[in-house]
Amino acid sequence: MAKNFEMENSAINLIANGTTIEGNITSNGDIRVDGSLKGTMSTKGKVIVGGSGKIKGEVRCKNLEVEGSIDGKVFVVELLSLRSRSKLTGEITTNKLAIEPGAHFTGKCDMTGAPQSNLEKEPEQKVAEEK
Repeated sequence: MAKNFEMENSAINLIANGTTIEGNITSNGDIRVDGSLKGTMSTKGKVIVGGSGKIKGEVRCKNLEVEGSIDGKVFVVELLSLRSRSKLTGEITTNKLAIEPGAHFTGKCDMTGAPQSNLEKEPEQKVAEEK
């Protein structure tokens, strides 16, 4: 009897401090952002935005932990954690939300939960230009 196993990516992808990426990122594994990203990030794993991390765009993931800053739309299937030094401006769709004292959030929050199918959506091909 044959069994099919889907391999899980246990590696953590890292966008290091001092690194700037403009574009879309798609992954099956976890991602840590200590640099900056302008674009869309979509992963079936967890995203950690470190203290020096900055994202301007859209984030779609299973779990999200923010210490740095995000400006844009966030879709989290399970838990969004905003740490005390975090700054999030934009729209949140999540199932669970944890906000530590000192965290800054400005925008709209929908806690009806982001469906798992949001992780399957293709990111938009264009990156918004600043003027």
